[in-house]
Amino acid sequence: MKTLIAVIKIPRPINMLITLAVVIVAAIISSKNLSISLSAIYAGLSAMLVAASGNIINDLFDFEIDKINRPNRVLPSGELTKKNAILLYLLISIVAIVLSFLVSNSAIIIVLLTTAILFLYSKYFKGVPLVGNILIAICTGLAFIYGGVAVGNWEAAIIPSVFAFLINLIRELLKDVEDLEGDLQNKIITFAGKFGVEKTKRLILGITTVLLLTTFYPFVSKVYSIDYFLIVLFTVNLILVYFIKELNKENFLEQISKLSNFLKLSMVFGLIAIYFG
Repeated sequence: MKTLIAVIKIPRPINMLITLAVVIVAAIISSKNLSISLSAIYAGLSAMLVAASGNIINDLFDFEIDKINRPNRVLPSGELTKKNAILLYLLISIVAIVLSFLVSNSAIIIVLLTTAILFLYSKYFKGVPLVGNILIAICTGLAFIYGGVAVGNWEAAIIPSVFAFLINLIRELLKDVEDLEGDLQNKIITFAGKFGVEKTKRLILGITTVLLLTTFYPFVSKVYSIDYFLIVLFTVNLILVYFIKELNKENFLEQISKLSNFLKLSMVFGLIAIYFG
């Protein structure tokens, strides 16, 4: 029973469900009749499993780091052995690729590409300042493109993909600050490790400002309707303004986790805005 619980925990089930929802919502807003197709479901399930495999391989490579930063996680706590985690990673990756065959040839390419990026990130690029952050943000953006591919209209997913990229780039930089001590002890030099917390905070503020301004583009260019604009203005943009305000406080290091959750919330409202827009 202990091993079974560990198997459920290590892929991050909440993150898996979020990825599933993102791809299906992306497919819905990219489809002409705003409906869910069987291809969209297959795409959502395969993307969910890719995200799961990415979390597992990251935990495998971060084993020593998590002993310091997150000792209660499945691997450093001994709830699951490395051998079993590797087997689970391989099994989930294979099933994800098989499911992508049921979507399209383009879907297969995206799943293989994303799986490769997540592996390379965990093994080589996690400690390369900014490069690793960008790679993870690209994978998040690809989830939206993947949903569009599932319904044969990936162009419609470009705008939400850009928003997702920017939000997750911010979250990745926040995570670098949060994990700074453990990363440095394990000789992983992230952006925060190389340039310091203050410069990282300035970069986050700059990207957040770009994101805030970018939210106006779909309405100004008449891609989305007034409904999108109103929802974004009173939800997403308010959250981003609050985020900027909290980030500028002296004690922002104590609430990084809360700030990261606010960014997740802004993405949810963003999807709602795009759906109605």
